[in-house]
Amino acid sequence: MTYCVALKLNAGLVFASDSRTNAGVDQIASFKKMRSFVNSGDRVIVILSSGNLSITQSAINLLEQRGRHKEVRNLWNAESVFDVAMLLGDCLREVRERDGPFLLKGTVKVGANFIVGGQVSGEPPRLFMMYDEGNFIEATEETPYFQIGETKYGKPIIDRVIQAETPLMDAIKCVLVSFDSTMRSNIAVGLPIDLACYTCDSFNLSRVHHITDSDSYFSQISQRWSEGLRGVFASLPDPDWDISPDTRDYPYIPPP
Repeated sequence: MTYCVALKLNAGLVFASDSRTNAGVDQIASFKKMRSFVNSGDRVIVILSSGNLSITQSAINLLEQRGRHKEVRNLWNAESVFDVAMLLGDCLREVRERDGPFLLKGTVKVGANFIVGGQVSGEPPRLFMMYDEGNFIEATEETPYFQIGETKYGKPIIDRVIQAETPLMDAIKCVLVSFDSTMRSNIAVGLPIDLACYTCDSFNLSRVHHITDSDSYFSQISQRWSEGLRGVFASLPDPDWDISPDTRDYPYIPPP
């Protein structure tokens, strides 16, 4: 299991992914789930992945390999982030068609999902979420973020905070709280976390950070968020309604 999230804001893009792929009492494996492709001044592409690791790694490696052939359309000469997403979808279908039948014989799950975002010169930043079949949808101002993997625990804070006009620094804090909430509720998601921030029209990644268990800032965020939640909870008023049963709905039945 993994957790990845990406935000599309007026100011730019924020990407984050954990590194855990397997968890148990005697085994924890970590693999990087974020890949970036940068041609300074022309394009920045970031891909987050979840699902079957062999499928996602093969699809991204195939996309990167085809980028070495200048005579065909590839991630380095595609005219838009949409075109890059199309190319990755083609790679995903090819890998699944090749490897899927063999994996299914061994009852191995072959699901794979991606988030593809960035900016290509000549268009604004864009963000896409790709489904298992290779098709995808694009983020909008009304829905400015995507999650893949273990999404449910980190979603509430993003829903409450993130809007298109949210500043990048606030968005980064929100993403870290989202990860902290997820990690507290699901052992299958854990450190390290890879974080990258993209400022609109910069055509370079900024604030690229690898967060480990020794990261003091993430520890501070986790501690202060927990303390803040407990403080707010303690300040909530008690219910002011009569807590006795409503006899109209729950008539009293004497004991035998």
